[in-house]
Amino acid sequence: MSHVKAGGTAKNVHDSPGQRLGVKLFGGQKVKVGQVIVRQVGMSKRGGVGTSVSRNFTIHAAKDGIVTFSSRKIRTFSGRSVRRTEVTVV
Repeated sequence: MSHVKAGGTAKNVHDSPGQRLGVKLFGGQKVKVGQVIVRQVGMSKRGGVGTSVSRNFTIHAAKDGIVTFSSRKIRTFSGRSVRRTEVTVV
C-alpha cells in the first residue's frame, strides 16, 4: 500500500475578467447625452445637476455640457457627515 496521503483540491482556480470600473470622463471634458461618466460599485461618487444615476450606480450625462467634479458633505444614515465627490454637467 502507498503511504502518501491524498492531495487536496484546488479552490482558487477561477479567473474572471475585470469589470472596467472607474471614471470614464474627467473634469473639463465635453459630454453628450447618455454618455457614461463614472462606472462604480456603490455610491462613492454622487450624481448632481445634469446627470442621472442608473440601477448599478453608473452616472450618465442627462444633457450636453462639460463635466465638473466637486466635493460636498453628505449625511450618512448614522448621522455622521462624510465628504463625497459630486459629478455635475454644466
